This record gives sequence, structure tokens and C-alpha cells, in this order.
Amino acid sequence: MCGIIGYAGARQAAPIILEGLAALEYRGYDSAGIAVLDADGIPAVHKKSGKLVNLAAALQGSLPEGVTGVGHTRWATHGGPTDFNAHPHTDCDNQIIVVHNGIVENYVQIKEDLISQGHEFTSQTDAECIPHMIESYIEQEYSFEEAVRASAREIKGANAVVAISTRDPGKLVAFRLGNAGGLVVGYGQDELFLASDLPALLPHTQEVAYLAGGEMVTLDNHSANYFTLDGMSVTKTPMHVAYDALSAAKGEYKHFMLKEIHEQPEAVINSLRGRVSFDDLKVVLDEFQISDADIARIDRVVFLGMGTSFNAAMVARSWMESLARLPSEFDNSSEFRYRDPVIDENTLVVSLSQSGETADTLA
Repeated sequence: MCGIIGYAGARQAAPIILEGLAALEYRGYDSAGIAVLDADGIPAVHKKSGKLVNLAAALQGSLPEGVTGVGHTRWATHGGPTDFNAHPHTDCDNQIIVVHNGIVENYVQIKEDLISQGHEFTSQTDAECIPHMIESYIEQEYSFEEAVRASAREIKGANAVVAISTRDPGKLVAFRLGNAGGLVVGYGQDELFLASDLPALLPHTQEVAYLAGGEMVTLDNHSANYFTLDGMSVTKTPMHVAYDALSAAKGEYKHFMLKEIHEQPEAVINSLRGRVSFDDLKVVLDEFQISDADIARIDRVVFLGMGTSFNAAMVARSWMESLARLPSEFDNSSEFRYRDPVIDENTLVVSLSQSGETADTLA
């Protein structure tokens, strides 16, 4: 589950991006990077394996200057946690810069095609094929935006991508495919933001719009324009989120894990609101659109998760068996997806995700 942040505005981008990446540390990561375009469109790309402090040390207190940029924290999937495999990734001429969350399922074929065209790769990642694809389309006289759209339509899998170009240094272009990690656009005063999640935006704005699967956005410091991947315009009105930076921060707690442990009673109550009548102890689950008869037919439950949600699946199995007396089991999402599991119409499969974006669980 990678973290992404992008900025286009009048302020220096680097401090905003680094601050945003720090706000996304809860997502977990093994490398981090930043790219900023200066006033002439010249890129400065810095990336390091390990934690953000490693990246800060590599910058040696001298942040790249420029008002447009992107940042990324990465969990390694294709290729180990190395400096070369860290994001952002660039094309052959360092003119296209990309950060990416997800898995490009057909990257081997794409990479082979690009290598046959003369493109040279410097990492082991699936993500690096994206800037090279964009470069390939630009060489065919596509505009930056058109090249990103054409590349998005070639990619298979759930992916979220943000790209910047030295040819158009004030613009960010992003797209989301399937149930990839979220992309949220934040609206400021003469500045716009892009991020994987709200905590990176809240110090700057509470006016946001969410990118849906199959949509792309182009933005600069004044406006954001939304489209489908077929080029059809999409109208979005920014919404105000009743969620502030203090709620997203660790506050008085030493770390987020401890904060979440102490917030469990409130989180449970919030989850039950509108779903449980405490007057007559009735459960109402209208949003699931499942009837009492459907529930009565369930004779087995399978809980799926990864990471911390896998631990939650183990607890859920115990509760289901002890309270409902239903045979239950738990499994890792990444393994369940590629097996041929024995389930039937009377099996309830419950997918758990801490972020709501876990690629293997959603797949």
C-alpha cells in the first residue's frame, strides 16, 4: 500500500511533499522519494531505501526548488527495497516522472515491447514501464495528457498513477484503474494537491474530490479537470470533509498503533451507529442488501485479510465460532486469490482491509 502526494501551486513544493509523506507513514513503506520541477522545468529526483529520515539525510538540508512536484512511499512488490527501485521513476530522457500505487499485471509484455523499441530500464519494478509508455506516445506526437490516457488504457490491473512532465511543468496528470489505492484531489487557494489519503491534505485544505476507478484528472494551481479514460468530461464538485489534521495526527500517543488501540471503543460505537438499535437490540444492515433468508442459509464463514487485517480475521474467526457457532476459517488474501477455494452459495466470505484499498483483497 504505497503513499502518493502531488502538488501544483505557488509555494515551494518540496516541504509540502515531505510533510505529506510523513502524514502517510501509517500506510507502511520501505523506501521514499521526491521529484520537483524548477521554474525552467528541470527535474530534481531524490529517492532512498528505508525511512523518510534516510531521504532527508540524502537531501542534506537542501531541498529542491520548484512549485510542482510529487512524492512517494513504497512497499516493495516487483523488485527489492533499493534506491533504484524506489519511486519516482522516469523515462529515458528524464522528462516524464511517475509515482505509482498498485500492480501492473501485464508489465512483462509492456516492458518487452518497450525494450524492443530501444527503451532502457534502470529498475526491477513494474512501475517503471509507465513513464516509458508515456514517453513512447509523446514520440508519436501525443500531448502529455493524451499520452497518459493512452498508457492508462494499456495497463491491466488495479493502479493509481500520478505523472508530471518537464514539457508542461505546472501540470499534474493522474488516473485510477479499478480498486487501486485512492486518489484524492485537494483544493487550496491558488494551489491544488493530490494524495493517496486525507491526512496528507488536511493541513492545507478540507475541500476535496475523489477520483473513481476509470477516471483521470489534470490539474494545475488554478483548476482540476476530470475525464473518463475515453476522454469524456466528468463533473465533480469539491466536498467538505468534517475531519481535521488533529484527528489524523498521532496526538498525545507515541505511535499510531497505540492511538488506534485507545480509539477502539469509539471506532466500534461509530461502526454500530445506524446499524444497531440499542432500544430493542435489533441489527439493521440495509446497505448490504442481504435478506434474513440469505443470512439463515449461511453454514460457513471465511475471513480474508493481509497484514494487520489478517490478524483481525483470526480474531473474527474466533468470535464467529464462539458467538454464532458457525464453522469459520481465515486465509491470507494474496493466497486465496490465486487458489481454487472450496466455497458454495452457503459460504459467506468476509474481506477485511485496514485501508479499504488492499489490492489483493479487493481483487
